[in-house]
Amino acid sequence: MPRPAAILMFLGLAVAMLAFLIACTSESEDSTTDPAPPAAAEVAPKPEPTPTALPTPSLSLPITEDTLTAPRIMGEGINEWINSEELILAELQAENKVVLIDFWTYTCINCIRTLPYLKQWHDKYADRGLVIIGVHTPEFEFEKSLDNVKEAVEGFEIKYPVVQDNNYWTWNVFNNRYWPAKYLIDKDGYVRYSHFGEGKYDETEQAIRLLLEEADQAVADISDDENPVRLVAPNALSSRNPDGLTRELYAGTHRNYSALRSGIRAPYVLNEEYYKRANTDTEYTDPGDWQNHHIYLQGLWHNGEESLRHARMTEDFEDYMALSFNAVDVNVVLRTQSETPYTVQIRMDGEPLSSEDAGNDIWFDDEGRSFITVDEPRLYGLVRLDGFESHELTLSSNSDEFEVFAFTFGAYVLHPEV
Repeated sequence: MPRPAAILMFLGLAVAMLAFLIACTSESEDSTTDPAPPAAAEVAPKPEPTPTALPTPSLSLPITEDTLTAPRIMGEGINEWINSEELILAELQAENKVVLIDFWTYTCINCIRTLPYLKQWHDKYADRGLVIIGVHTPEFEFEKSLDNVKEAVEGFEIKYPVVQDNNYWTWNVFNNRYWPAKYLIDKDGYVRYSHFGEGKYDETEQAIRLLLEEADQAVADISDDENPVRLVAPNALSSRNPDGLTRELYAGTHRNYSALRSGIRAPYVLNEEYYKRANTDTEYTDPGDWQNHHIYLQGLWHNGEESLRHARMTEDFEDYMALSFNAVDVNVVLRTQSETPYTVQIRMDGEPLSSEDAGNDIWFDDEGRSFITVDEPRLYGLVRLDGFESHELTLSSNSDEFEVFAFTFGAYVLHPEV
């Protein structure tokens, strides 16, 4: 059952938004309030990543004789190719190639967790006729930067071709809706298998092998039992709301205002001030009583379309962002817009993180306080626990460049290296 406090907060936000919309659509000529955000129907839909840590439900399209002809991966929306010259599906078919299209974006933790499998399949089957093409379709504006994508490709040690799909051209012609998503195309140009989200790695590899064999490629001498095993914490599966795995949390107004208008799902930020005016600096007061699945603010913040940015310089980390979570690990997407890095203090349950609970990007000062240094726009690892646990987390920075886009949460008790 949802907690009463969360229900009351949600209702209060809904009432506030309704009043806001009425005020902003009045015909008063001397109103100084900015126009309301456009109605939900006018908001361009943004694709949703699949749940970040649990194995996805059965979203695979099984091998068939022919399913549908593969769309082109060329078009006006294609920006740049990385690790390869331009590839054309018709030419790959003429060479008897099997093609695996992987839709991804470099800050998506779901996508990152699939990379070890993709890299392994590339190493095993590239010389047997498999061509993997990573179609990088960005979730956030900064992910459209070629330099950022190149740096990510290099950092993840991706050797197969990657193409930028900044305008969603390839995404749309495939009618795709998920990160990550895989489409397997046979030698004749038919999509014979697809899978959305994480998981089904053994099944996907068997589909690869079958289509390679159909293309007269021998694969029997290649082992198919090397896929890493990942175990999900059992209690993460027991309940999705309110005590289950924390959902992905978005900081920007696009998703929050859309969620509030929908009346179906609760918004991510649970400060009423957030919904009074978009794209402005606002002083926030933490309402307390932090609930799972939500973000809480204290201090001066700017609520932009994709992010929340700390809106002033401070001296003692007095402004903060807080949340209560249920997970094994916690990650956050952050950005810096200058060449000067900034630090963010991370505290769990009111204390610095321990070295045992620290994520990949945590470091400690001489006093034992836990921090991350933000020096590029990417996903940062904050917390990595031994099991599925419930805790409270605060992030604070003295910098006015501290900018938060999204939090993601994991439930794997065995953590893969990527």
